[in-house]
Amino acid sequence: MTVDPPLPPAGTVMPETVAAPPAYHWYHKVSAVIFIIFCMELGMFLMIFPWSGRWDRNFFSTLSPEWRHYWDNAYWRGMISGLGVVNLYISLAEIVRLRRFARH
Repeated sequence: MTVDPPLPPAGTVMPETVAAPPAYHWYHKVSAVIFIIFCMELGMFLMIFPWSGRWDRNFFSTLSPEWRHYWDNAYWRGMISGLGVVNLYISLAEIVRLRRFARH
């Protein structure tokens, strides 16, 4: 059984409690920058690589000859490039969110 704290007398003004802003340390900032760089590099790679000449000469395209039809399909390449666009969007959104560190 828990006991609730007593209520203050009527007419007592209670002080407003203000939530303290979160404390960001240097490792939060560094990890955010590393994540931005990773997403940007991965996004650019996934956007460009499927349309380069090296796309046909990699390890995965030679694993199974039956998959060659799918590997050369423009829709598949477009899907991989779409994942690159998503990664670029994530990196740009994180850049905007990185402003939260400038205030603290």
